[in-house]
Formats: sequence, structure tokens, C-alpha cells
Amino acid sequence: MKSLVFDLDGTLADTSRDLICAANNCFINQGMEPPLDHERDKLIALNGGKAMLKLGYNRILGSAPELLIDNQYQNLLDHYESALDKYTTLYDRVQETLEEMKIHGWILGVCTNKPEKLALKLLESLGILGQFKALTGADTYPFRKPDPRALTRTIEKMGGTNDKAILVGDSKTDLNTGRAADIPVFLVGFDQQGKNSFKLEPDEIFMSYEDFPKLIAEFTKGW
Repeated sequence: MKSLVFDLDGTLADTSRDLICAANNCFINQGMEPPLDHERDKLIALNGGKAMLKLGYNRILGSAPELLIDNQYQNLLDHYESALDKYTTLYDRVQETLEEMKIHGWILGVCTNKPEKLALKLLESLGILGQFKALTGADTYPFRKPDPRALTRTIEKMGGTNDKAILVGDSKTDLNTGRAADIPVFLVGFDQQGKNSFKLEPDEIFMSYEDFPKLIAEFTKGW
């Protein structure tokens, strides 16, 4: 079976504003001014909670002690879980593209570094959870991306095989995961993170989900 494995944040959905709100709430609850900006810090948000906390502490304190970051990380997750879909939206034509790829014989999965419970909750809220055969989160196994086992275990859970699989993502972490697993990587070329995709030189870059099915078809001729 042909398998498409998608990253979540910055690939299927723009989750950055809800993530930044969660991080800012951590600082507000400590009596600090919120240090993160929804537009300026969008890319940092898509790198995860600890990256946001580190940036915030650096801006406020001039340094980011690991102890402070670790102490606030669960608070960030709690804030995020309570409002993870207030501003988050799917990118244009994600729903239609997922349905089209299934019609063309692809099985679909998600491999994300978001905690599994939060990923499941968000995908359900966005109305696309049922499209996927399997999901692997940051805490599903003792390892996570860029460890290639996060990807290969996802493919295994989907019922697919590594030789007919593609990872779809938006970051260097996704690229490194695919390269380590010897699996092709498609990166997004849209939104702010798309600026970095061209520097990373993945197997393909797609500028919209409208273009995605055609690029996949051309790349996988003969599979």
C-alpha cells in the first residue's frame, strides 16, 4: 500500500497563534508581560513549546534557564489543551486533498511531535481525524522525530511499507527524519515556514494543496 505520512503543525494546520497564546499565558501567570508576538514568532511556535518558552525567557530575563523552562512546560500544555482550536485552521484544501489521495489508493497517517492526546483532540476538532489510519505523537514511543523509528513505526501501524511511503512536513526535523529513514520528503512551500523549505532541498516542495496530488502522481510514477 502507498502511504502518505503528514506532520501536523505547520503542515496540515496553522496552529501557531493558539500555541503562542498558551506560552504567553505561562508568562502572564508569573506576573510578566507576554513576550511573544503572533506574527513575528510564528516559526518559533511551530518548533514546539520549549522553544517558545526559551525565546520568551531570553527576551524577559536575558537568559533561559532549563529549570524554568521545565517547570513551565506542563503549564503550557495545560493552557494549550484548554484552547487548542480557538484560532487554528486547516490550510486551504487540506480536507479535499486528503479525500482525493484516498480515492487514488493512498493510506494516510500522522507523525507529529505534538503530544498524542493533543494531536488526536485537535484533529478531531478540525474534522479530519477519521482520514488517518494511524497517528504517532511525541509521547507515543520513547523516541520522536527526527528519530526515523517515529516515522517507520507510523507506517507500520498504517499497514504500509517504507519503500512506498512519503513524509509530508514543513521543517528541518521532518527532512532529517525522512532522510534517516530513507523515505522521500515533501515540504510545504507556503506560509512563513515555506521560506526555509527551499534552503533545505527536500525531494519536492509544494506551494499549495491544490498542486499536491499532481506532484505526488508525477513523483510516484511506476510505484
